[in-house]
Amino acid sequence: MKLHVALDHSGLIPCFAAITEGKTSDIEIGRTVNFPKGSIVAVDKGYTDYKWFNQLNLKGVYFVIRLRKNAVWKVKERRPVDKKSGITSDQTIHLTGAKPKRIGLPVLRRVGFKDKLTGQRYEFLTNNFDLDAATIAEIYKQRWQIELFFKWIKQNLKIKTFVGNSKNVVMTQIWIAMCTYLLLSYLKFSAKLGWSMQKILRVLQLNIFLRRDLIALLRGDPCLKNTRDSKQLSFL
Repeated sequence: MKLHVALDHSGLIPCFAAITEGKTSDIEIGRTVNFPKGSIVAVDKGYTDYKWFNQLNLKGVYFVIRLRKNAVWKVKERRPVDKKSGITSDQTIHLTGAKPKRIGLPVLRRVGFKDKLTGQRYEFLTNNFDLDAATIAEIYKQRWQIELFFKWIKQNLKIKTFVGNSKNVVMTQIWIAMCTYLLLSYLKFSAKLGWSMQKILRVLQLNIFLRRDLIALLRGDPCLKNTRDSKQLSFL
């Protein structure tokens, strides 16, 4: 099974999720997502599809992706860059490969970037010509948040291993984890304490047999009466 997620950068909350068989390609699901006009979509090279890029462009949706090494292009315009910021190039290019030509892909923007810490060089492709080149590089860097999201739910919401092997069991466990993540996100927003999701989860786990207002519990308000439900099982 494969979980496909679109993570909204505002709050880092999943705004789209789909569970498919493991052999389903990323771009197959990516084509089905209806992004709002003006969105900026940061994706990895698994989503490289010139026809999809053209559709996003026509809908007024921006994309930032790493340029494939085998891509062929012709430089139309070069813009000055501040190399102190790590930007090595900022160009308007026209992809000259057979497929982009057949699709009628418009001119795009190529941004070169060198990581000062690792020395690794990156080439980004985007249809956004308004933002600063350094901002384009930073947008792609934020794509790492999706990797951190998957790491977090695997470690904290028990979907690294499954209670069964049937399709229904696996899908149920994943959807429960996603619902739990959204509830925790809402609780974090409502409490406004600046706590991490993991800290909130730990507090809830330690107080799972108490009937209390969750916001009051997180604030540390004193318990005014015995909140343990007499109907619940007691563990010795």
